[in-house]
Amino acid sequence: MHLLSIHLGQPRLLPVGPHTTTTGIFKNPVESVQISALGLMGDYVADQEHHGGPDQAVYVYSAEDYDWWVEKLGQALEPGTFGENLTFSSFGEGPLRIGDRFQVGPVLLEVSAPRIPCATLAARMGDPSFVKKFRKAARPGFYARVLEEGQVQCGQSIEKIAAPTQNATLLEVFNLWYDKTPDAARLRWILSTPLAERARAVYAERLKSLKVL
Repeated sequence: MHLLSIHLGQPRLLPVGPHTTTTGIFKNPVESVQISALGLMGDYVADQEHHGGPDQAVYVYSAEDYDWWVEKLGQALEPGTFGENLTFSSFGEGPLRIGDRFQVGPVLLEVSAPRIPCATLAARMGDPSFVKKFRKAARPGFYARVLEEGQVQCGQSIEKIAAPTQNATLLEVFNLWYDKTPDAARLRWILSTPLAERARAVYAERLKSLKVL
């Protein structure tokens, strides 16, 4: 595995439904960047209610997933199209799990949550149905917290440090997001993993509502 590309966003206006919003989803490639606990230096995060912060500091996608999308959509997609900060050549063997770690040079990332598609992504792709397509594809990429800071550059090798196998997989967390009738035991299990705080709050509230019922 290696770091294929690095991307930074700058503020840009984008029509999303009936409104125009400022977004950082359009990313430009750079050769190297400093990564801190709050993400990539110089990267613009518009919607700070749902993106960014210490638990979702970096968004990562893979070239293997892009290859799948290119075949599915029949069009070329450059790395960074989905607004990720880092594009890995792959995510390695086995399923991604919450708590998996990736060493990229001096930087240590920990998988904290799947990306949940939104209207901004659909607008970026010029396809109102893209949220449903992204969900169905079940190739969300991952958000990561930064455990060790430093400078990364394109081409660096990546080492995967697997989380315990009892940790929920990224896709299990992703699919549970859309489950209309979640099981309490499954919610408790998901909450036992090192989830990002935003996702944790959502699943904790669902568990609380089940107990109330």
